[in-house]
Amino acid sequence: MVLHLADELRRRGHEVVPAVLTRQADGWLERQYRERGFVPERIGIRGAIDIRTFRSIVEMLRRRRATAVHSHEFGMAVYGSAAAGWLRLPHVITLHGNMWMTNAWRRRAALRWAFRGSITTAVSEDTRQHLLRALDVPATRIRTVLNGVPEQVGDRSRLRRELSLADDAVLIVAVGNLIERKGHAHLIDALAQVTREAPDARWHLAIAGEGVERPRLEQLIAEHSLGARVNLLGHRRDIADVLAASDIFCMPSIWEGLPLAVLEAMFAGVPVVASGISGIPEAVTSTREGMLVPPGAVQPLADALRLLVLDHSQRHRMGAAARARARAEFGVGTMSAHYEDLYVGRAK
Repeated sequence: MVLHLADELRRRGHEVVPAVLTRQADGWLERQYRERGFVPERIGIRGAIDIRTFRSIVEMLRRRRATAVHSHEFGMAVYGSAAAGWLRLPHVITLHGNMWMTNAWRRRAALRWAFRGSITTAVSEDTRQHLLRALDVPATRIRTVLNGVPEQVGDRSRLRRELSLADDAVLIVAVGNLIERKGHAHLIDALAQVTREAPDARWHLAIAGEGVERPRLEQLIAEHSLGARVNLLGHRRDIADVLAASDIFCMPSIWEGLPLAVLEAMFAGVPVVASGISGIPEAVTSTREGMLVPPGAVQPLADALRLLVLDHSQRHRMGAAARARARAEFGVGTMSAHYEDLYVGRAK
């Protein structure tokens, strides 16, 4: 999201200085900024409370002549609030849905303090409501700015050739880190159920992402004898092509904020089968842009996937509705305009 936002703000004529709070040198996000032509600032941090980090941010803001500061997630929200407050600069906080940050009273206290001199946003109304309850702050203290993504046109044939898929094979795609909360194990179990209930259905699953769950997922694929139908693609940099190749997008997560991958799939004109949790129902209405199912429930997920695998007309109808809604509500320009107003105090 920060990469999309930086690109769009630059396109609108602003100078954007990305600052990465990190304990490591040259991480993934920093490399992504450099590839896009930005000159990122690396801010070191050595512990939970580090006065040197605060001083580094203040020095960087002065040196780069910042006129507004935008902090993302817990750590930068606190340090950014302190530094922006010291320099009397406008400060915007965006929280993306990592709910661990409200589990401990120290983090809750730190966020309440950071909010006092900042404009705070959440990327979905569900995330906003969680923060209001967890932090017990007035409703006016947090506002919602929905995530947005750019529309990208991918090559439908590239991944399908790589996987040797027939033209009539239905490709189901999932995109996300291979971690437990993404629910990929439930997806594999559900497709095993689809195979038992509709043995002639021509489907294939490709999961783009990498993570600690990979060995478990490989074992599950073997247990269900799905090796010929399931591909773990690993980390991909051609997600536009992956989505263009797909016929169904699936996100069976246990919790989310407002996932960019769902919005990208909608822009690609792909129907979405996802858990009806967190911010996902704010983008997908069940039976309109896709199908929403309870998180962790294998049979409802299998039922939704079987329906769309077997019904081309439903896939086409929902995919068209998904693209139309994405263009109307979730463009990167819409999101960036909201933040632009916040930076200069135009937003109500």
